Amino acid sequence: MASTPWQISGQYFETCSCDFLCPCITSNLAARPTQGSCTVAIALHVEQGQFGGTDLAGHDVVVVAYTPEEMGKGNWTVGLVIDDGASNEQQQALTAIASGQAGGPMAALGPLIGTFAGVEVRPVQFQQNGLKWSISIPGLLDQVADGAIGANQSDAMYLENVPHPVNTRIGLAKAERSHIHAFGIDWDADSGATNGHFAPFSWQGA
Repeated sequence: MASTPWQISGQYFETCSCDFLCPCITSNLAARPTQGSCTVAIALHVEQGQFGGTDLAGHDVVVVAYTPEEMGKGNWTVGLVIDDGASNEQQQALTAIASGQAGGPMAALGPLIGTFAGVEVRPVQFQQNGLKWSISIPGLLDQVADGAIGANQSDAMYLENVPHPVNTRIGLAKAERSHIHAFGIDWDADSGATNGHFAPFSWQGA
């Protein structure tokens, strides 16, 4: 699949179990997560894109991951959730892209993954309203993040030049809530103090 030409672009946001501001990204995955381990759900809404001629616009994929200690030490458990509006062909394409099998940014994470926990196909509701982001997958995921307002009160603060597979420029956010119960990974937080990020993304195969 790595030789199949593909390109996708759209919007992403995530929440994780670290306190705001997550030390993992700013340390290039070397710092210990604030909870000792890290649980994260990376939601991607594809606004336009294709995989070998298969249209992927309008579909969602979520990467759910758990790392038992510093992220750079590996042994991640990773599972994917794809929206049930995607056809079988679209599901296969999104799985190949989000798992790194088709090359592109996610392929670089391959050496860190110890367990690939599989793929779930479920109804997904992804929403963005200004600097507020939310995604709901009944029974698996419910997360909401709000952009952390910067000096310009109409925009959030950002990190630049970061080692993140989605974008090298990511917005800072706080998770209003984060509930993850998927692939044997469980995390619940309602404090409003845990970490989030958001950004546009544009990926393509090598």
